[in-house]
Amino acid sequence: MKGLRKYLTPFAPDQSGAVSVLYDLGGIIVICDAGGCTGNICGFDEPRWFETNSAVFSAGLRDMDAILGRDDKLVEKLAMAAEKIDASFAAIIGTPVPATIGTDYRALKRLAEKKINLPIITVETTGMNLYDFGAERALEAVFKTFATEQMETVPGHIGVLGASPLDLAGDHPERELNEKLLLEGASQVVIYGMGATLEDIRRAASAEKNLVVSPAGLRAAEYLKKRFGTEYEIRCPLAESLVPEEDFSGNKVLCVHQQVMANGMRDRIRRLGGSDVTVATWFMRKPALAEPQDRILTEEDEFEELVEKGQFDCILADRTLHPIVRDYPGVWIHAPHFAVSGKLGDDE
Repeated sequence: MKGLRKYLTPFAPDQSGAVSVLYDLGGIIVICDAGGCTGNICGFDEPRWFETNSAVFSAGLRDMDAILGRDDKLVEKLAMAAEKIDASFAAIIGTPVPATIGTDYRALKRLAEKKINLPIITVETTGMNLYDFGAERALEAVFKTFATEQMETVPGHIGVLGASPLDLAGDHPERELNEKLLLEGASQVVIYGMGATLEDIRRAASAEKNLVVSPAGLRAAEYLKKRFGTEYEIRCPLAESLVPEEDFSGNKVLCVHQQVMANGMRDRIRRLGGSDVTVATWFMRKPALAEPQDRILTEEDEFEELVEKGQFDCILADRTLHPIVRDYPGVWIHAPHFAVSGKLGDDE
């Protein structure tokens, strides 16, 4: 049944993905809401909130502010924050409130820039899409705003696009990703959205190659290739760690994650002898990265039907999905996905 969820909680929404991209960049991030969306982002969808600081604010919209479209009130609050915080830019992130009243983001951007001596980024998220949509839009916006100068290419400089704690497992997955790329021969690794600074964004043209680790990074990669000629590769080096060193020969396998991660899991399974591997995702799916048997999931009963009819010997997916098919007789290998479970570790 469309929209019916008996086992899964809502996945991280688009505004959470947008904040994830901007979190480490030293800007003022304003969630255009009454307070609830900001609480969900900081309390549930942004694991870094409990360890590091970021200037994330709620616009604190009241009923009449929203109904009357009082953009001047929002700009006034943003100006007050800019006087007290040493920020390099400000970002206004959309939620269902501005989507409902039809907020003109371009007009809001112009109004804010007249009042505040900072670059203003707006991300037109609505709360109706999933986190990867918001991350994709925020990545594209930040590169179009700040990565404007052509620079000399630095050999071995790798830029990583689409990385997010909402995707990658563990407490500090960016460290493992950095180590893996250095071992592969990179001289410098910049992980946009996880530790990169605004200066790193400005110097994006110096990268010899960009690595796209999720579908959310593809639009930014295409922009940087068109703007600066930077080539890109689509893969996630951390995918291999989700697949145990086992013989998958003769097994029919299902991998469920974001598409690039799941494709990496499939590649490793095939190197370990598996041949019949299906990728399924609840999130963004790029046709060029899919094989004919792959599936996009939107409802719990679609996942249940896929597992029942697929007769898979092994499933690699976040264990949060297991109750949907609790009678599944095969092997379940936990492949954590924070945007699905909201859990960083392996605790139940």
